[in-house]
Amino acid sequence: MTPELMEAGARRLEARQQHAQLGKTESGGRQAGFSRIAKHGEVDVTHGRILYLEDVSVSFDGFKAINKLSLDIAPGELRCIIGPNGAGKTTLMDIITGKTRPDEGTVFFGSTIDLLRYTEPEIAQLGIGRKFQKPTVFEQLTVFENLELALKTNKGVKASMFFRLDSAKGDRLAEVLHTIHLADSVGAQAGNLSHGQKQWLEIGMLLMQDPKLLLLDEPVAGMTDEETERTAELFLSLKGKHSLMVVEHDMSFINTISDIVTVLCDGAVLAQGTLAQVQADERVIEVYLGR
Repeated sequence: MTPELMEAGARRLEARQQHAQLGKTESGGRQAGFSRIAKHGEVDVTHGRILYLEDVSVSFDGFKAINKLSLDIAPGELRCIIGPNGAGKTTLMDIITGKTRPDEGTVFFGSTIDLLRYTEPEIAQLGIGRKFQKPTVFEQLTVFENLELALKTNKGVKASMFFRLDSAKGDRLAEVLHTIHLADSVGAQAGNLSHGQKQWLEIGMLLMQDPKLLLLDEPVAGMTDEETERTAELFLSLKGKHSLMVVEHDMSFINTISDIVTVLCDGAVLAQGTLAQVQADERVIEVYLGR
């Protein structure tokens, strides 16, 4: 969740309390993007890639967390990232979202947007959404209010206090509720949801911002078998409409959703292919899967 949205959530809580008191209710390595002209807010995928990293490296106190890593993802692709602890999976997501700046390398969103020129909130506005392993929803608000808050709207104090849904936004919210399996829990307080439902709600909050690329960190960790199965259905329904990068350790889940799996080790790509191909790779077996 973006810092801007977190601040807006705090303001929405304060606004709701004020309304209650009044007796009221609230409703690179590539030359300048392949020589194409960049348009503000436009993600150019003419060349068949929505995300492109080349020779990216970053060190922390002498430790090379990412080492000459090159990776690209196609529009609408669902890419799974696996690897041992310390392989660089979280740092990779940090670099893409602007939380960490690499020491060297190229990171492009589409053919024209150099992500290294943007801040973390700006990257979120460009259309890259990130969900961390632990769900971060506003537990004192209802499911509906969480999704309403996440809409792409003016997040100023006055605008938040007097915001009302129009028909198009209401239809979008209803669509997302159905997608994330929470249509029957629209009025439930988020804090009373199960762990899996909170994960779905946060994914729904990201979807309300119309992201083009979703980064999802261990989304099924702690879920029941039924919740994991429904999450797989959710991800497959998003595939093609959005590009997804999923970091996960659950091989059964990965087998259900993945087309291409990238294995990271020591901050670089060790292997890539279908799950069956990487599971048969002797290097992957040695460093991650075991025998």
